[in-house]
Amino acid sequence: MVELEWILYFLFLGCFVGFVAGLLGVGGGGILVPVLTSMFLSLGVPVDNVVHLALGTSMACIITTSISSSRAHNKKRAVNWQIVKIMSCGIVLGTFLSTYVAAYLDSIYLAIFFSLFMCFTATKMLKTHKSYQTRDNLTKKNMLVSSTGIGAVSALVSIGGGSLTVPYLVSNNIGIKQAIGTSAAIGFPLSLAGTFGYLIYGWNNERLMFNSIGFVYVPAVFLISITSFIVAPYGVRASHKLPVNTLKKLFAFLLVILSLKMLIIVI
Repeated sequence: MVELEWILYFLFLGCFVGFVAGLLGVGGGGILVPVLTSMFLSLGVPVDNVVHLALGTSMACIITTSISSSRAHNKKRAVNWQIVKIMSCGIVLGTFLSTYVAAYLDSIYLAIFFSLFMCFTATKMLKTHKSYQTRDNLTKKNMLVSSTGIGAVSALVSIGGGSLTVPYLVSNNIGIKQAIGTSAAIGFPLSLAGTFGYLIYGWNNERLMFNSIGFVYVPAVFLISITSFIVAPYGVRASHKLPVNTLKKLFAFLLVILSLKMLIIVI
C-alpha cells in the first residue's frame, strides 16, 4: 500500500513533468530519473538497483506523456509524420538493445553517464542554428542510423529522445517548433520499446519493491501518468507563444540543473 504522502508526491511530479514535456517536446525522463532515484532511495530500494528502477519507471511514464504531448502538437500542425515514420524504426531497435546493456551496468555508472549526457546536451542546445524550410539533408539512411543511436542513448538515460532528436532535426534545417512536435511523437515508440526492455531484463530481480514489475514501479507510473497526461497540453500551448531563443535557453537550463542533481545523488 502506497502512503498518502508518496501518492501526492507522485501526482505533483506528474504535473511538473507533463508541463515540461509539452513545453519542450521531451518525454520528461530527464526530470523523472534524478527525482525518482531520490524517492526510491527514501523508500528503501537498494543502491545497486535504484537507478535501474528509476530508468524503467521513467520510461513507462513517458508513454502517456508522449501521447498527450504529441496529440497537442499535432493539433498545432507541428508534427512531421514522415520523419516520425522513418525514425521510429531505428528508435525501437536502438532502445530495446540498449535496455539489455543497462540491466547489467552498475547504478553508479548509469548515474554518471546520465549526468555527463545532460551537460553535453545542454551545451549543444545553446549553440546557434539557422532555420531553413528545406529538409534536403534528412535522407532516409541518415535518419535510420541517427535514430538507432538516439534510441540507444535515450534508453540508457531514460528520456523520450527530445534532447537528442530536437537538436538533430534543428541542425538539419527543421524549425525549432516543428522539431519539438516531431520529437514528442517519436517519444511514443521509443518509450514503448524502452519499457518493454526494462520489464523483461528486470523480471527476475528479487531485490525491488512490492508492486514492481521488472524495473518498473507500477504505482508511480500510474499516478505520474494521470497528471502528466492532463497537464502536457498546457505546456504545448506555452511552447507556441514563446520565442525560439527562450525555448532553447529553458531547455538547456533544465538539463544543467538535472545533471547537477544526479551528481549530488551519486556523491
